[in-house]
Amino acid sequence: MLLALTLVLLRCDDGPDGVRAASVLAAQRTPLGTPAAERAVAEGLSYLAGLQAQSGDGSFAITDVERGEYAPLGVTALCTLAFLAAGSEPGRGPHGEVVTRAVEFLVAHTDLGENSSERGYISLQGDVISKTHGHGYATLALAEAYGMAKGSERIRSALVAAVERIEKCQGSEGGWFYTPYQPVDHEGSVTICLVQALRAARDAGIQVNAEVVRRAEDYVRRLQAKSGLFCYTLGDERRTSIGLTAAAVATLNSAGTYDDVVIHSGIDAIWSALGRQEESGKRADFPEYERLYLAQAFWQLADTSHFNRWFPGEREDILKLQEKDGAWRGSRFGSAYVTAVNCLVLSLPDGVLPVFQR
Repeated sequence: MLLALTLVLLRCDDGPDGVRAASVLAAQRTPLGTPAAERAVAEGLSYLAGLQAQSGDGSFAITDVERGEYAPLGVTALCTLAFLAAGSEPGRGPHGEVVTRAVEFLVAHTDLGENSSERGYISLQGDVISKTHGHGYATLALAEAYGMAKGSERIRSALVAAVERIEKCQGSEGGWFYTPYQPVDHEGSVTICLVQALRAARDAGIQVNAEVVRRAEDYVRRLQAKSGLFCYTLGDERRTSIGLTAAAVATLNSAGTYDDVVIHSGIDAIWSALGRQEESGKRADFPEYERLYLAQAFWQLADTSHFNRWFPGEREDILKLQEKDGAWRGSRFGSAYVTAVNCLVLSLPDGVLPVFQR
C-alpha cells in the first residue's frame, strides 16, 4: 500500500490540490483490498512463476488449453502485467527475476530488422491466435515495465519499434485489424487494445503520434450503438457486448475523456446489460475479457460508486473459484490466461500499475 500511495502522490498535480487528490484516492483504495484477495494474488503469481519455470524461455507454459486456442504471446504479456501490477519490476520485488525473463521474452520476439516489412511487430511463430491483440498486450507490458523501471535501452528500443508498428498499421477509418499492416477492415476490440498500449507508451515517455490517437478515439466513439453499447465494427449494431463496451469506456478514459454523454450512456447500458445477463443466466462469451475491462472502466470513472457497487461481489466470485494450487481454470485460453486476468483485477485497487491508476 505504501508503494501505491507513493505512486499516486507522484502522479497527482503539484500543490495542495494535488496532495488532497492523492489523499482522497488513497482513502478510496484502502477498504477495497482484503487479506483474502492479497493471499489469492500471491498464490496465483506463485502458480504462474511455476509455469514459467517449466517453459524455460520466459513465457508461461500452458498445460490445459481447451479447443486448441493457444495464444502464448498474448498470455505471456498478460502474465507480465499481473506481476507488475502486484509490485514486482524487472530485477526487483518478490518476482523480479520472473518479470525480467518475461520482458526479455517479449523483447526477443520483437521484430527489429531494419529492412523488415513488419519491423516492431511482436509475434511468436506458431501462435496463430494472438495476432495484433497479442502485439497490443505485449506493447502495453513493455511500456509498463519500462515506465516502472527506467533505464533499459533494450526495452526502450523494442517499445519504440512496437509503437511505430501500431502507428503504421492504423486503417483509414482510424481503427485496426488483426494484421500488422494497414488494413481494409477494422475491428473494435483490436483497436481498443492498441490504443491502450499507445497511452501506456506515452505515459512512459515514448513519443506517440497525437493524430493517430485522435483518429482512434474518434473511431471508438463511432462504435457506440443507439443502445449505448459498443459494436465490434462500425455500423453493425447486431454485434455488441458488455466486455467491448467496458473496454471502449476504459479506452476513452485513458485518452482523457472521463465525463461526457458517450461515457454516461455506455455505463448505463452496461448496467442494463448486466441485469439482463444475470436474469438469463447466460455466461459471457469471453468472461475474463469482460471482467478485466469492467474493472478498468468502473475504476477510472470520476463517480466511484460504480466500482464500489460492482467490485466486492466480483472479488468474492473470483476468490471462490481459485483452486488449491493457486490457479484459476475454465478458460478456453488456459489456466495462465485466466489466472493472470484474475490477479490483475484483484490487484487493481492498489494502483501500482500506471495504466490502472485514476
